[in-house]
Formats: sequence, C-alpha cells, structure tokens
Amino acid sequence: MARRKRRSRRGGSAGLIIATVCLAVLSLGIVGAYGWLRYKANGNVAVDQASLCPVDGPKAETAILLDVTDPISDTTALDLRNQFQKIVTDVPIGGAIDIYALTEKEGELIQTFHGCNPGSGASVDEWTSNPRLAQARWEKGFQKPLADIAGKLTEGESGRLSPIMAAIQKINLEVFASAPHGLPKRLYIASDMIEHTAAFSNYRDGASYQKYQHSPANDRFRTSLDGVTVKILAFQRPNMKFSMEDLANFWAQWIKSNSGYFDGFVRLEGIR
Repeated sequence: MARRKRRSRRGGSAGLIIATVCLAVLSLGIVGAYGWLRYKANGNVAVDQASLCPVDGPKAETAILLDVTDPISDTTALDLRNQFQKIVTDVPIGGAIDIYALTEKEGELIQTFHGCNPGSGASVDEWTSNPRLAQARWEKGFQKPLADIAGKLTEGESGRLSPIMAAIQKINLEVFASAPHGLPKRLYIASDMIEHTAAFSNYRDGASYQKYQHSPANDRFRTSLDGVTVKILAFQRPNMKFSMEDLANFWAQWIKSNSGYFDGFVRLEGIR
C-alpha cells in the first residue's frame, strides 16, 4: 500500500510537470504568434505618410534621370513609357524611386517624384492589413504620380546645353552616396546622351573618350558610382556625326572609370 502511494505521488508530480511545460510552450507560442503578427502589421503601416517609405529607410534606391531638354518623337515616347513601366514594376516593396528632370544648368535638376513602393493590395496579408486601403494608397501615392510623369514625356523644350554628367554627379551625391553599404542602387538615364557643356561637348569633340580625358570635364564631373548599376535608355537624333555604337562605348567607359557598373545602352525606337 505504501509503495503504491509513493508511485501515485510520483505520477502526480510527473503529470504536473508535463502540464506546466505544455502550458509554458503554449504561452510562448501565443506570444510568438502575436509578436509575428505585430511584426508583419508594423511592416505594412510603419511608413512615412508623405513618401510612403519605411521609417527605418528604403530597402533599395532607384533613380531616373529624364532628359527632355529636346523633344522626342511619339514613337520614342511610347517605347520609353513601356521601359518606364518595367522599371517601376521592378522596384521592390519598400524600395525608393527618385525621378529628376534635366535642365540646361549644370547640377540644377527638377525632382518630379520621390517615394517608395508601399505594396499594392495584392501584396499585403489580409490577416494583418486592409488590402483595399493598401491598394488605394499604392494607386494614389505611387502608381498614379508615376503614370502622370510617363504621360508627359513628349513635352520637352529645346535647351542650349545638356549637362548630363553634372546631373549624374548630383543624383549620385543626393541619392546614392548616403545609402547604406550593400543597399541595391540603380540609375536609369533616359536621354539622347549627347553631353554638351563648355567643359566638354560631343557635338564639338565627338565620341572620343580620349578627348574627354584631356578636357576640363574629366575632373569637374568625376563622381564615385561605386555600387551603382547604370542603364541607359537612349533617344536617337538625326544627322549625328558619330554612330550610336561609338556613343554607347563612350558612356560605358565613363561609367566604368567612375567605378559604376554599366548595365547596357538600350537604343529606343523612333528618331527626331
């Protein structure tokens, strides 16, 4: 009888320990699940209301330089709008996009858009967020402004100068230089890519990179594009004194000499 009682006490103690452990595991599971839901919810709402960027900083940086200092054809504009849409689609959720318009004054750009992709209604968790509100925020704050910019690509006015290098330098200093190391950084340049300043001009000096190296522009417009991927969307102009291939090689050398990664020279359709 005494031995049975002792075994019964041991069994009761073991059962109590197992129940306590199970309750602790269950509690941790509940706390963990609650924390995970809060984490996911915070990932959707913890953004700056003006830019829709995460409060802890963008997850990627994309900049676009639009050079419409000279008009482009309707065909070129349509091709560019298609390219533009692809660029916007590739911006990750939480990634920033900055759009600048070139002016004829060195280093003076017009910023036409700054914001982050907050994610559409299809990208949010319906358990922690409201897909309808997320979709409305995405359309109003991100998609529509970019679509409006794409729709105005043929409204360029002829300018006296085209300081493309100075514009790249300015964007690099404003957007990329302060970005954390390792953050994805991409620069797209939509332009005829004909540099024309007092320091160096493709009209005057051709597409000779050697002539550029011996010009004042070599020191004046140098900039560190380390970690920046650069892709060019080129407009074609008539009666050029050099080929588009020569111009592409010129800019490939310029980007590489400034420590950037050259991701291609896309010749857009149409000519004007």
